Amino acid sequence: MIANLMMYQRPELIEAHNRYWQLIRAHLGDAGIDSPETLSQDAEEFYVWKHPQLVLSQTCGMPYRTWLHDKVELVGTPDFGVQGCPPGYYRSALIVRKDDPRTDIASFKDAVFGYNQTFSQSGYAAPFWHIEPRGFWFKNQLHTEQHLLSAKAVSDGRADIASLDAVSWRNIETYEQCADSLRVLEWTSPTPGLPFITAKGNNPATIFGAIQKAISELSPGDKSSLGIEGIAKIPKEEYLSISNPPQ
Repeated sequence: MIANLMMYQRPELIEAHNRYWQLIRAHLGDAGIDSPETLSQDAEEFYVWKHPQLVLSQTCGMPYRTWLHDKVELVGTPDFGVQGCPPGYYRSALIVRKDDPRTDIASFKDAVFGYNQTFSQSGYAAPFWHIEPRGFWFKNQLHTEQHLLSAKAVSDGRADIASLDAVSWRNIETYEQCADSLRVLEWTSPTPGLPFITAKGNNPATIFGAIQKAISELSPGDKSSLGIEGIAKIPKEEYLSISNPPQ
């Protein structure tokens, strides 16, 4: 068995995630579902997502629709209360340096774009479709592997612009000094957030209920630190209806 909640992990949130998992685990046990005692937070993401004994993980919308949707069960989508979005949805902040005088996205046509992964909905697909109506895509790109590293690359001048999902950006603003030198240029349109998944054959409704109960039992401090407000049911079709950027 394996489980993790790796998408928004940070050193400052390790204990809150552990307490959250123990609440989920207790309710899974009440429903007769075995689960690992600890989260595998450092395991390779696709190893976890494709594990035949996956109890629970959180993936990104683009990997889900591209590779995983027919191999896993969709459980639900955590609601992080992202401003300007329906429950369970999120959007991306296109961030630039505060001292960069450019105020329009079109003026960044020849800029260096920092991105975490080409298969990231928030870091790559969302900005692609946001910018596509302007008739360009960034020719100069820097692959950083993580949203935080994209933010740091913009801050230190190795990149000029990056796209960070709203929850990651909220955490960076809270915990990272580099945020002081950054500003949001524009926001992308809302899309379904990062879904919870479980292995094929598991009961997603039961797992949804366990998560829902766990969120209701989180302490106010942990709920605030994790930024989670609830769990939403977003149909699979809504995830699959979003187009991938051309590769």
